[in-house]
Amino acid sequence: MTDASDARRDLLLRLLDAAVTAAHPRGCLVPALPPPPAGRLVILGAGKAGASMAAVAERHYRETHGLGPDRLVGLAVARHGYGEPAGSIAVIEAGHPVPDQAGIDATRRSLDLAASAGADDAVLVLLSGGGSANWIAPAGDLTLAEKQGITRALLRSGAPIDEINCVRKHLSRIKGGRLARAAREAGSLLTLAISDVPRDDPAVIASGPTVPDPTTLADARAICERRGIALPPAAAALLAEGGNESPKPGDPLFARAEFRIIARPIDALTAAATAARAAGYEPELLGADLEGEAREVAAEHAAIARARAAEGRRVALISGGELTVTIRGEGQGGPNQEYMLALAVALDGAPSIAALSADTDGTDGGRGEATDPAGAIVDETTLARAAAAGLDPRASLDDNDSTPFFDRIGDLVRPGPTRTNVNDCRIILVG
Repeated sequence: MTDASDARRDLLLRLLDAAVTAAHPRGCLVPALPPPPAGRLVILGAGKAGASMAAVAERHYRETHGLGPDRLVGLAVARHGYGEPAGSIAVIEAGHPVPDQAGIDATRRSLDLAASAGADDAVLVLLSGGGSANWIAPAGDLTLAEKQGITRALLRSGAPIDEINCVRKHLSRIKGGRLARAAREAGSLLTLAISDVPRDDPAVIASGPTVPDPTTLADARAICERRGIALPPAAAALLAEGGNESPKPGDPLFARAEFRIIARPIDALTAAATAARAAGYEPELLGADLEGEAREVAAEHAAIARARAAEGRRVALISGGELTVTIRGEGQGGPNQEYMLALAVALDGAPSIAALSADTDGTDGGRGEATDPAGAIVDETTLARAAAAGLDPRASLDDNDSTPFFDRIGDLVRPGPTRTNVNDCRIILVG
């Protein structure tokens, strides 16, 4: 690779870092924290930023307000590899995207803590993406193994996150407003969230455990039918039982509940755009809430990049959202890596174009481990280097096998756990 190519790659990584930093709890949580209550402050965290949010909050209340373990209690559950010490707030690591027994145990304790809050106490819920898998409490007779199977089937079907969470909410004892039900005796319930979903819908972030659920049992049944999800009898019974409907808007249990978003995908993209402008590129935002098949969106973005190059412009095409992959092959990868592989094929070595796509949480698909890559980088040398390594990009794409492809040519992005999550960050530098 040339010095210019290396410089563009370094810039892409700096732009990603700017995006992640803008959404980290260290910079956005403290201004939103409420004053402590007269009684106990019960802190409950969940998601990829669950532990980091809890650590920031615990330090604030301990150092600024002098709260000790007698008044500052709670539990945070985060994805394996995403935990960090949070003082008097216990931290547990659990499975993601497929839930595990650690998540069940942590969720049971979280529900008990919420139910223990009285009129003088406040419940502070710290939510982020990944909370749907980390807070796992199967309803009825549904087993963990059955819930895991449903989750895997939904993921493989290519269903978007709002559909996946709709089904999850109607098979759970904590999602879809049910945590608010558990905390109904508390003096107040405040949720502070880092959004990882298109349009920042509170009912979708971590499956909306503290807000009314606008989706219905009928919606969940229709999704499973449309996506071909084979339900075990226990799940089918839950989706057919009217008494299992989630709390809806207007339910009085939400009268003392408040919800605020403290970081959004657009915040991260704006930070990347600011850094790109400082580096001499004209930022062009393609959307913060993009959805769709990763390879199809990549083809669209490649066409835009080629058009900007033909115009002789020096631009940074920036986008976010959460793309999906309908798995048809047997390979290993994730939406960001599949997007990048499809982008490389569509660009076909077009000069003066380099791109990065990565999940801001630090991992993209893969085996569900904290060491999984976050995404990949491509430029005009990608296909030539792949050919020299004996790789066929189209065959890899057909097999959904993007991770080994980029690993062989050294183009994976591996920041490790970032302990935040505002969805994907895609940057294409033209010129």
